[in-house]
Order: sequence, then C-alpha cells, then structure tokens
Amino acid sequence: MLAAIEAFFAEAVAWRRDFHQHPELSFAEHRTAARVAELLRSFGCDLVEAGIGGTGVVAVIHGRGPGRRIGLRADMDALPIHEASGVDFVSAVPGVMHACGHDGHTAMLLAAAKYLAASRDFAGQAVLIFQPGEEAGGGAKAMIADGVLARYPLDEVYALHNMPGLAVGAYASRPGPIMAAADMFEIVITGRGGHAAQPHLALDPVMIAGHVLVALQTVVSRNIDPLKPAVLSVSTVVSEGSGACVIPGRVVLTGTVRSFELAVQDVLEDRLRAVVLGVAAAHGGVATVDYLRDAPATVNDADCAAHALDVARGLSGAVEADVAPMMVSEDFSEFLNAVPGAFMFVGNGDGPLLHHPAYAFNDAGLPYGAAWLAEMVRARG
Repeated sequence: MLAAIEAFFAEAVAWRRDFHQHPELSFAEHRTAARVAELLRSFGCDLVEAGIGGTGVVAVIHGRGPGRRIGLRADMDALPIHEASGVDFVSAVPGVMHACGHDGHTAMLLAAAKYLAASRDFAGQAVLIFQPGEEAGGGAKAMIADGVLARYPLDEVYALHNMPGLAVGAYASRPGPIMAAADMFEIVITGRGGHAAQPHLALDPVMIAGHVLVALQTVVSRNIDPLKPAVLSVSTVVSEGSGACVIPGRVVLTGTVRSFELAVQDVLEDRLRAVVLGVAAAHGGVATVDYLRDAPATVNDADCAAHALDVARGLSGAVEADVAPMMVSEDFSEFLNAVPGAFMFVGNGDGPLLHHPAYAFNDAGLPYGAAWLAEMVRARG
C-alpha cells in the first residue's frame, strides 16, 4: 500500500503545498473545497457533492462488490495565525496559516481517494468527507445537520491527525476516550465605574474578577475526583477601563473547560456558574455566564480502534496502542457519537507544536496517513 501511494507522492505534495499557500479560515474554505471537488472528479469518483454544511465536500467510490460503507474524514480549515515557519511556500494570506496540518490531512485523503478510485480493490463503498470548520468548531455538526449521514449512512468512520513529536511512520491510538470534550465560557462581571482614587464611590469589577479567578481554581480541585481528568483555564481577562485612574464598569473573562465524562462535564458547568454568580453577588456585583459545550469527547469504539491499530501495524513497526488521552479536542467526536469508528495519530516528526506560528507539516508523513486511510477501506469494506 505504501508503495502504491508513494507512486504519486510528488503530486500529493504539490496539492498540499498549494493548500498551504492559500489557507482559508473555518467555513470560508471556498477555494479549498472547489479544488478538492475538482480533484475528486478527475480521479473518477462515482459521486462528488459540494456545499454540505457550508463548504463541506463528500465523494463516494464504489468497490468491486457488496460490502460495508466506510467513512473517511479530513478537515480543511486553517487558523488566524501569522506564519513564521520559514517554508518556501509560505501562506499568501496575511494572518492566516495552516498551523495544524489540515492542508496535510486534506492531501492525505485526496491521495487515498486517488488510489481507491483507480484500484477499486475493496468491497462496499468508500465515503470521503472533507469537513469545514474544525478549528472554530461546529463543522462536523453542520455537515450532520445538513444531512450528510442521512444521505450517506455509514457503517464505520475513521479520521486521523498529524502529531509533532511522534516519529514519521509511527501511529498512535487507543480504545475509548482519546480526546476531551471542549466547553467554552464567557463571564461578564458588571460593577460601577468611577475614579480609582475614590473606590468607595464605585463598585470595582476588577477586584471582583480577581476573587472569581481565585475561586474558580477550586472548581476542579474540590469538586472532581482526582482520578478523573478535568481542566478549567481562564484565558483572557479584559476590562473596559481606559487608564490607571479609572475603575471600569465591566470586566470580561473567557476560558475553556475540558473533561472526558458527561457527569464530570455537568458538575464543572454547574459549579462554575455557582462560583461566579456567588462570588460576584458577595461583593455587590452582577455576573452573567455564557457557557457553550463546543465539542463532545472523542471516544473510539473499542472494536474499531482494534481494527485501526491492526491496519497501522501492517504499515509500520512503530505503533502505540494505548496512547495517553489528551485534553485537546476534536469535533470528529460528532461523527463518532453517531457512527462507530476511531481516530488515529500519525507521526509528524520533531518540530514546533500544533497551533504554533513556526509549525510545519512534514510531507514525509503524507504517504503513511494516506496509506492508513485507504487500507481502512480495504480492511473494513
């Protein structure tokens, strides 16, 4: 399989670098989606449908006989980051770059599609899903809401992600939870502005925000079983103050909450709300909490994970079958909540981490991702 994919390696690298030079943010992947659809049609896919969930693209390839319908998903969107990778094919869009390797994932699935359409050496059908909006969240949900699984019902579904720090040619996955649920929150604390030299005549929301920040550190440590992973991070604190002598009228805090179990997720949301509202009220202020459950936990079906790891072992001698769960999130979880499947990490070698301005997708890993995707169809069709 690797040899078959490597036969058009240079072509796949060219697709990937073209996507990299022309990155598009979540739900604005118009050029990317058009190019993906054009390539899929040129490969001879039996059906190509664009515009699903906004800019999503789906292709269907029929095998040589009856069998299962296996879904393969890749994400297409980029991030609002100014590139500092130093590559020759740097982003041509200021302030936007593929800092997570979605250009590579798209190229991997295209390479798998080209192989599958040419060989047809599998049973059943391959359904290739090119998804928008993974970075901003909601892309998978948008495609599902637009009927992708109703029109293309799947028996199993698989996806992958490159992983810096994991050697090129290596794979890593596990049965059960592999990535966390991602919740986002915005807290608005309202007081009464005034002169900083006369705090007794104002109601200082900055002071209240400080107490909220400290109190929020107890939400995990004093409410969640220490053996159950959970994270609560406040990431931004912004006041409406205009100077050192001004007490502002309002402070806004934003952050994220991560967990693996629904029961834990419920406790975290409940306690965050109670702490924020209670602390603000205790100091005479008013608080509101906008809490969004952005993506569920990514949980691999045990049987599908075992099959995915078996396929990886057929391609590489470097396979980690029980990788530690990660607190990052992936909205591929929406597909896994509807269809049995599994998620796989593919080695990207040494280099800057995901979402870093200097991150660079390693083209040497492209055949390993493409071969694993194509082989999943052959093994499970």
